[in-house]
Amino acid sequence: METNNEYERYQKASKKVKEIKGFYVHLVAYLIVIPILVVVNLKFSAKHLWFVYPMLGWGLGILGHALGVFGTDTLFSKNWEERKIKQLMDEEKKKNSYQ
Repeated sequence: METNNEYERYQKASKKVKEIKGFYVHLVAYLIVIPILVVVNLKFSAKHLWFVYPMLGWGLGILGHALGVFGTDTLFSKNWEERKIKQLMDEEKKKNSYQ
């Protein structure tokens, strides 16, 4: 029974790592392609700044991808506040126990 549970946890963690990796690949592609589009736009048609449209559209896609991978409570949510408070209290307790 223990082995099966361990295997399931491994599979879940492996899936999460792949999702995170996929997000970072998506982000790096954005960070490479958008500056290229800016250069092409400014070089060939500077009067109309069309690069803004793919930048905003793709940026929203990345935001959605981030929310899907990391969830909505990753930073500055109530859950985050509680974890941070506990972390700081634990650190203070360790610090005081060494003195």
